[in-house]
Amino acid sequence: MIQRDVSLRDYSNYKIGGPASYFSEANSKEELIECLKEWKETGLQKPVFVLGKGTNLLISDNGFDGFVIRNSIKGLSKNGNLITTGAGELMSDVLSFCTVNSLSGLEWAGGLPGTIGGAVRGNAGAFGGETKDSVFEVLSIDINTFEEKRRANRDCLFDYRYSIFKGEAKNEIVISVSLELKPGEKDLIKKLTEERINYRREKHPMEYPNIGSTFKNIRKEKIPVKFREELMQYAKDDPFPIIPVAKVLYLCGLKGEREGDAQISEKHPNFIINLGNAKYEDVIKLINFAKQTVREKYEIELEEEIMYLK
Repeated sequence: MIQRDVSLRDYSNYKIGGPASYFSEANSKEELIECLKEWKETGLQKPVFVLGKGTNLLISDNGFDGFVIRNSIKGLSKNGNLITTGAGELMSDVLSFCTVNSLSGLEWAGGLPGTIGGAVRGNAGAFGGETKDSVFEVLSIDINTFEEKRRANRDCLFDYRYSIFKGEAKNEIVISVSLELKPGEKDLIKKLTEERINYRREKHPMEYPNIGSTFKNIRKEKIPVKFREELMQYAKDDPFPIIPVAKVLYLCGLKGEREGDAQISEKHPNFIINLGNAKYEDVIKLINFAKQTVREKYEIELEEEIMYLK
């Protein structure tokens, strides 16, 4: 099941990236276990990376000298107000399933790219909602031992753009997610979901390859006291008081900055877009320039929301 030297460019929403030394795609739990066993039998001591839809991932043009597993595990089922979804299901398909079954609670995720597994891992959120708000249970498998683990919501250690799968359980692959939702009115669920989709189309540079928000929004306590009066006028709850990093980047005059074919979006400065043939290093230079500029002007250390694969 393992392939050699597979280009990752077409598996990236950014359309940036070199080859993976080893690559496999799993469409079921059984295929995933088979992939992991085959990899273990190689005896190679190389890193393993789990790839979803590649919507928040910057991949080096030099590729990745390790094993990339694309998690494409699908499946959607309903039991009362509980739905269970394969980790590889697109959020858009999960939302459609919710609408058809008149289940409310995920409308905030309208237009959110990527898979539900990725959303759980990074506790994706928007419009005051977060993935953790609906998670009932997560099933995962250990990369090394193939042991399955079930975790209730509280055991996932959710925090802002964080879960246990980014920390102590980073060697586990999410297989499926159970979401606890509420009965709702189908037409209203559809309306609210479409409002979020339309907002993203209007406010975000979806016409260009991108990997979403580059930096995490800024918590109030991370703003130096001398700048709070200036910046707190832009505060919003998402889901706690934060300063939108896009506003800070705008105030620093970074909108439209360009390096090669990579550009800090004029439409939404927290997006760095690919104008056609952007390179990994182009994006890195813009990220570093933005961090330095914000550091010098507001003494704030920006933290990336995107992930790197190199």
